[in-house]
Amino acid sequence: MTKNKTLDSKTILVVHTGFEHKKFIFPKLKRMGLNVIVAYKEKTSIDNYVNNWILTDLNDQKATLRNINSFLKNNPGVKIDGVVTFWEESTLITAKIAERLNLIGIPYEVVLRTRNKFQFREFCHQNGIRAPKHKILLKRKDLDYAINELTFPVVVKPVYGSSSAFVVKVEEKEDLKGIVSYVKNNVTTHPDSAEWDDLSIMVEEYIDGDEVDIDILLQNGKIKFYSMSDNYQTNEPFFVEVGQTIPSSLPENNQKELIEMAEEVLEKLNILNGVIHFEAKFSSNGPVPIEVNLRMGGDEVYSFVKTAWGVDLVENAVKIALGEYIKINKPTLPKKYLSGDYFLAEHSGVLSQLYIDQNLKKTKNLGEMHFEKKTGDICLAPPDGYEYLGWLTCWGKNLKESENYLEKAKAKISYKIAKFKTNSSIGKTKRKNRFSVALLNKRMILGQAKIKKIRNIELKDLKSLHIGIACNTYEDDSGVSAVEMELMSVGSLIGKTLKDKGYQVSFFDFNNLARVFNELQKSKVDLVFNVCERINNSSLLEPHAAAMFDMLQIPYTGSNPFTLALCIDKIRVKKLLNFHNIPTAKWDYVYSMDDEIDKNLNYPLIVKPGNTDNSIGIDNDSVVTNPKELRVQLKKVIIGLGRPAIIEEYLDGDEYDVSIMGDEEDELKVLPLSRSIFNNMEKGQWHIYIHEDKFGNRKPEDRGIVVQKPPKGVSKKFISLISEMALDTYNILDCHDYGRVEVKVDKDNNPYILELNPNPSINISDTVPRVAKIAGMDYGEFLEEIIKMTIRRYKNKPPYYHLQANLI
Repeated sequence: MTKNKTLDSKTILVVHTGFEHKKFIFPKLKRMGLNVIVAYKEKTSIDNYVNNWILTDLNDQKATLRNINSFLKNNPGVKIDGVVTFWEESTLITAKIAERLNLIGIPYEVVLRTRNKFQFREFCHQNGIRAPKHKILLKRKDLDYAINELTFPVVVKPVYGSSSAFVVKVEEKEDLKGIVSYVKNNVTTHPDSAEWDDLSIMVEEYIDGDEVDIDILLQNGKIKFYSMSDNYQTNEPFFVEVGQTIPSSLPENNQKELIEMAEEVLEKLNILNGVIHFEAKFSSNGPVPIEVNLRMGGDEVYSFVKTAWGVDLVENAVKIALGEYIKINKPTLPKKYLSGDYFLAEHSGVLSQLYIDQNLKKTKNLGEMHFEKKTGDICLAPPDGYEYLGWLTCWGKNLKESENYLEKAKAKISYKIAKFKTNSSIGKTKRKNRFSVALLNKRMILGQAKIKKIRNIELKDLKSLHIGIACNTYEDDSGVSAVEMELMSVGSLIGKTLKDKGYQVSFFDFNNLARVFNELQKSKVDLVFNVCERINNSSLLEPHAAAMFDMLQIPYTGSNPFTLALCIDKIRVKKLLNFHNIPTAKWDYVYSMDDEIDKNLNYPLIVKPGNTDNSIGIDNDSVVTNPKELRVQLKKVIIGLGRPAIIEEYLDGDEYDVSIMGDEEDELKVLPLSRSIFNNMEKGQWHIYIHEDKFGNRKPEDRGIVVQKPPKGVSKKFISLISEMALDTYNILDCHDYGRVEVKVDKDNNPYILELNPNPSINISDTVPRVAKIAGMDYGEFLEEIIKMTIRRYKNKPPYYHLQANLI
């Protein structure tokens, strides 16, 4: 491409970055000599081709317009000359931006009308354009109308949507309700559904005939160029495309009628400028419009048109948006004839085998080859999902030759989709139709695929994993406690570290439970790094995050919900450790102020909440020396905090943290110990850690606590004893991947277990990562070791084994 000097000083605003295979657009824009501004929620891998970013949620139109105004105000030297998008879900906000900045574009109201398939059908009827009879389904009586008034077969489809997802043909009246129910229940599972204007459903009479795509360049109300291609679809009742040919093989008079119909539709819609992807059928009654997409067609469309006619849709779309006059001399015959095929799964499952001949790219007359799925990826076929594995195109001097080359190229690609085998009875019982459990099947398949991928992955391929970070974030620091600040920083640090090591990372904020559940359902993460410690602002609900991953069948790091819940309940832990003869300080517990306390306990005593973490509720006054002080502290815990209370005999010796990695079937690894010595504390200070030590302004050393990592002057025999006690505790409580056991000694150096902290905080300055560093692991290696242990655990054990084991 030769640089266009007239565009050197022009600035184009591109709305959205699109799919991975649309990356080629941005280096093309830079080669055109343009200044490129991109509006999107985050910076992406195209950053090298972007002059400026406007970071914004494109779904929030008001916020996006505000952010653009702020950008222009803060950059007075920047003038936006045009705006364009290549992404369907961004056509509305692009139209709004064009109107606000007085740029060339399609009117906002027109975009609203055309994106809404029901409103577009209404428009056609009102303007004398041939279109099928139709009905939007808003109330129960609308479905009755469709059954009684429409001529079958009919087609059910979302009012919004893309790629023919959830578009289903219905032959018989008695099947309509079931298929409408299928579409309603499943439509939210589509990855783009969050960006659709709404999830309404409509029914229309079926259109017979041959389907075509017409790609149009329109400037000042005049069609400057068009290209028509034949569109082939899967066997009905679904309408997933399986291939295309360009140019269309329809008779010339049919093509003429189709383009005249398209021109009429665009004129009556009052569309004057843009690149249009027009879908239509030539039916037994003549040409009928299906959809008008107000942006360049996706997937192979760009390369099809460029190869066949030598016309660059991206370049011309931008020139139209900038008001640059375009003149295209379309040849009478195409430069090349092209045929293309999509790779589709015959049934839902996992891509278990994939072979692509290394010589494929050397195949004569090869156009494009994209295979987007990798071995281990889930592949969803209708009715579970609507996905392509990839596509392949070839060219020739005529249509027959292009088809022959395509068949030869296809022979160099082979793949297998493995169906799932489960012990569940789901799907084996009699059902009314194939759609009745599609949503249930899809969710089951998605979950099983994630577990199967983790089981099959080689450790050398670790960085191919998409890691989710389950965490807690706070947008505003004001009013955020020190505990919450710690929760926020650890998730951010883990994400940054894994990104730096080459992993793809996504964050899931459990402070927004409704959103996070929806995001997890739709996400493509392979494994979640679980550092969530709050749900509904309560640490008591922390185990429910792990339970959610189990329900969604998403592999995750750390302990299971049973262990996490058990370890919060310190009273039950104490009982379990006593049952297994693990030494703990003498103790009792109460749930109310009237409960009796074991009179054999010797003062001083320490009073702790029975179900909190982070030493909440523990201060220097928690240690009591007489019944009066005891009652004050019990009142503080039971009435003030609303928690049961544990009363233990006070231990005044050193405290040890024993950090462990692994699980009982893996090779457990005890990391170097950490020792806290309290001998240098001020008079009147008890030898304990209080909440202020962990989250206050003063550090433990400010109170005279000396921390040794590893301990000094302690015999190997004593270290071994503490480690063995900690390992027993770790295994009894069924901890996974990593944990920290707290051990305290009395004045005679006898060790007692205080508690186990499963999923302890692993910020870089926390105990476990710091002793891991002593053992030779930097922070990134430490995180990767947890990921490796998680993978080994899922390889060796069945799903939900922790629940089965604990129920026996």
